[in-house]
Amino acid sequence: MKNFIQKGVTLTLLVAAAAQAGEAVLVGKIFGVALSDVAAGKSGEFVTEGVFELPALAGDVAAQGAVLYWDTANERLTTTDVGNTRVGVAVEAKAGGAAIAVIKLDAVIS
Repeated sequence: MKNFIQKGVTLTLLVAAAAQAGEAVLVGKIFGVALSDVAAGKSGEFVTEGVFELPALAGDVAAQGAVLYWDTANERLTTTDVGNTRVGVAVEAKAGGAAIAVIKLDAVIS
């Protein structure tokens, strides 16, 4: 097929703020995890599909399969949908007090 560009699992994204390898960013409606350090105002490679451990609001409790949202202001996952963007689902249950969640990234963010 001559119009195929790529699978899209990894995308080159232009970021406003610097991102370190392993950090998540939301660019418009594209959510990804940096493969390497990216300086502010530069483009870098981001994985947009897969399962990752990412920072999460410690006070949240999430059952396996619960929807998780990205809180851009605090750069962490949350179960709160208001004002945040859906980015995936919890692969493992997250207990209150845990500052990390295991998430399966959504391939498409609505």
